[in-house]
Amino acid sequence: MNRAATTLLPIALLVLLSGPAVARAQEPQAAPPANAAAAPATPDTPAAVSGAAGVPAQPAGGADPWAALGLPPAGAAGAGQAAGSDDAWGFDTEAKVETWADILRPQATDLALMSLFFVFALVSFFRKSQPLKYATLAMSVAYLGITKSTLISVTDIFRFVHWDFPEFKYSIAWYLIGTFTVVTTLLWGRLYCGRICAFGALTQLLDAVVPKKIRWEPSAKVERYAGYVKYVLLVAVVGYYAVTDHFTIYRYVEPFWMYTRQGSVLLWTMLGTLLVASVVVRNLYCRFLCPVGAMLGLISQVTTLFRIKRWSECKTCKICERTCEWGAIRGPQIVRSECVRCDDCERLYEDEQKCVHWIVVHRKAKNLRVGEKVGA
Repeated sequence: MNRAATTLLPIALLVLLSGPAVARAQEPQAAPPANAAAAPATPDTPAAVSGAAGVPAQPAGGADPWAALGLPPAGAAGAGQAAGSDDAWGFDTEAKVETWADILRPQATDLALMSLFFVFALVSFFRKSQPLKYATLAMSVAYLGITKSTLISVTDIFRFVHWDFPEFKYSIAWYLIGTFTVVTTLLWGRLYCGRICAFGALTQLLDAVVPKKIRWEPSAKVERYAGYVKYVLLVAVVGYYAVTDHFTIYRYVEPFWMYTRQGSVLLWTMLGTLLVASVVVRNLYCRFLCPVGAMLGLISQVTTLFRIKRWSECKTCKICERTCEWGAIRGPQIVRSECVRCDDCERLYEDEQKCVHWIVVHRKAKNLRVGEKVGA
């Protein structure tokens, strides 16, 4: 045997011996049974899929147990072996890394529309334009109310009880409206209540068409004491939730659910009664019953960096007090916790033909006698 044969013989023997083992390793393994892997139990897991030791039981009718747990069903993309695929174990499938582009893409339209609406609302506020204000109110009802059913709710206050907030990247719109509400409240007071809230916008639009002769205006004393009711409701409902964790209590203290168009006979009856009462007493819910308004009112009373101006003549003049639809002006004082920055008194404040301050200023400038018209 020559040297070449001596060298190749061990290699040939090694190949022959390892061949069966390699063939066995290349044989496809039997797929594990669908219910062999244990899945962690979650609070949202239906009782029908719970099994011994946390293993989901096979539902009747051969249904895929993983689908009941919210996982991709067998044969679906990402669930292992795809139909008609030679890759039984999914080795060829690369795990896709989620990017911010993937996260923002489904939220982009909503975020853009909401941002444009907030910009329009602020423009209407700074311009002190009544037509722009009513346009903002109509947009609030149509977009935030009917289209999105998105309002700041007492349920958002519930989140502070257990410090439980949605994940930011999947709930950017929620954080956008929440940030807008808090920041504008710190700066100007209850701007959200007077211009953004879809229910408050509905009642203000209702007030614009209801004849004044069928309205009832509560006295200053009734106004003052009735205003405390919303604070009692705020403490009561948040306390109830903190003790019981009964989340659905919110439906009985705020009517915002109406935009989802889902409610019981009792809830619809309560809503109808509230709307009828709001025809008689304008802005009834916002002034006396809203827990969210109470929370924002507390913030407004403490902060409100940019307050409504007051003239010295405001101590005796009652024009703005009679104009205010929210009972927020009491003599020379503006109660910041009740003011929703509706613009009514601020437009009067700047009207040189109606505001007493400007009438006095022009009269002095022209040396007019008492009773003589400024424009004469």
